[in-house]
Amino acid sequence: MNTPLYIAKRYLFSKTANSTINIITKIATVGVIIGTMALFIVLSVFSGLKSFNLFFLNISDPDIKITATKGKSFLINDTINSVLQDKRIAQYSKIIEEQVLLNFDGKQKAASIKAVDFNYLNVNKMDTAIAIGEWLDPKFKNAVVIGSGIARKLKLPLYSFTDNLKVYVIKPGKGQLNMKSINSVRTQVKGIFELVDDINEKYVFTNLALAQELLNYKKEQISALEIKLNAANSHSAIAKELQRKLGARFKVQTRKQLNEVTYKMLNMENLFTYLIATLIVIIALFNVIGAMIMMILDKKENLKTLFNLGLTIKQIKNIFTLQGILLTIFGLIVGLILAVIFVYIQLIYEPIMIRPDLAYPVEFHLSNVLIVVITILILGVIAAFIASNRISEKLIS
Repeated sequence: MNTPLYIAKRYLFSKTANSTINIITKIATVGVIIGTMALFIVLSVFSGLKSFNLFFLNISDPDIKITATKGKSFLINDTINSVLQDKRIAQYSKIIEEQVLLNFDGKQKAASIKAVDFNYLNVNKMDTAIAIGEWLDPKFKNAVVIGSGIARKLKLPLYSFTDNLKVYVIKPGKGQLNMKSINSVRTQVKGIFELVDDINEKYVFTNLALAQELLNYKKEQISALEIKLNAANSHSAIAKELQRKLGARFKVQTRKQLNEVTYKMLNMENLFTYLIATLIVIIALFNVIGAMIMMILDKKENLKTLFNLGLTIKQIKNIFTLQGILLTIFGLIVGLILAVIFVYIQLIYEPIMIRPDLAYPVEFHLSNVLIVVITILILGVIAAFIASNRISEKLIS
């Protein structure tokens, strides 16, 4: 242990520094602690918000969706039936989607009707999103469930579903557009669902039989198949295999592909969030650089003595580099412990609320811990290296 470097470190840092240096060193340490906490908490909050947004997509979108590459509909044939017998497919639902015009008490709104069969809730748990009323009942053919955004635009009275909602749709086919080319039906609103705005203001759910009648579709004619897979299976790999079996006439997409823009946006937000939080850490580490430079200036005479005793400039630099790294590690450990405690308090006790019935979402991930540790250590080493490089023969001569 009694190496020249060890003796030099004891000689430099066992002496009591002046009060100004002590205060600046403590401020630098607190800065690292706060920077570490900020980075970890921001990443944990974003993880929570990301899962919160994806939760709604998991409700509204299936694991895999099959649609026609040309046209709006296709017929269920033997090839499709054989593909659907795959053991990795847990459930599937037949879907019809079409653009419609809604009319309620003279107010109009363009929307998409999404007609589903009665296996739909085994594929997507849309019934969990019902805010008012109830989900579709097979006993009521002309029933619909609408988004809260549509309900607001049409000013549909809450808890009052006695009035009819008229649905207009253009008949499939070619020719001039006139009143004869438009089908309409009166429907009964049975419920209102609440998800994200894009879905709330777009979809009207109804029974498959009603849409087939409204669009003059055959019994086996549909717009899409929505599939739920067994949890252990890979969505992407199965989607590629189904695409190969079905051929170019069909498009097979996973949930991620259906919401490609949303996933890209979330990834970009994650990157920018990390960069902004890292900027806070960089600013905090400027205090470390400043504290170390002031410590070097304060120990100038001691450095001159060590240099005259035979220590090289590189060895003296290494002493201060190590000191800066140790300061960073101490701040990292304390900051990470405090940040983890804060996140767990929010997870368990939910002191911070978005609204009275919804806590601010956070998640604890070991990957976030790893990102914080790597980021702080790299920046801390750079800061210590920058500060120690101020030592030169000219400085201590």
